[in-house]
Amino acid sequence: MAGTYDEAALRDFGARLSAVLRPGDVIALSGELGAGKTTLARAILCGLGHAGEVPSPTFTLVQVYACPPLRLPVWHADLYRLNHPDEADGLALDEVLADGALLIEWPERMGADFWPDALWLRLEGAGQAVRRLTWEAPPAWKGRCPSA
Repeated sequence: MAGTYDEAALRDFGARLSAVLRPGDVIALSGELGAGKTTLARAILCGLGHAGEVPSPTFTLVQVYACPPLRLPVWHADLYRLNHPDEADGLALDEVLADGALLIEWPERMGADFWPDALWLRLEGAGQAVRRLTWEAPPAWKGRCPSA
């Protein structure tokens, strides 16, 4: 599926997506620099109950958000600085999935070793007021991914 989004619509989409997020979910946020991946992650976290800042985890690699105040724990990862897929192993990203969810920016950096039931969101249009968002929803997301 696909749609076009300005920043307000992107935040609304993220809020609607947060309403259907459940433990074990992985959301892959793909797109070039400045496409809106972190904006979308912020909207999802805000929809889950986070009221503070949401810094980009570019330098920390993983930012952890606990429950409470969130409805469920979420790890927000940014894999941009990884040089090889094997480096992701040391982050133990799957640890949160027993009772929480995972948002991953730059999921391509993990190579082929990625969760098959992940929801893939691709943002295009960096630096533009309106961006194109496409998504690939596997069977685990059937009926849960909000429409445009």
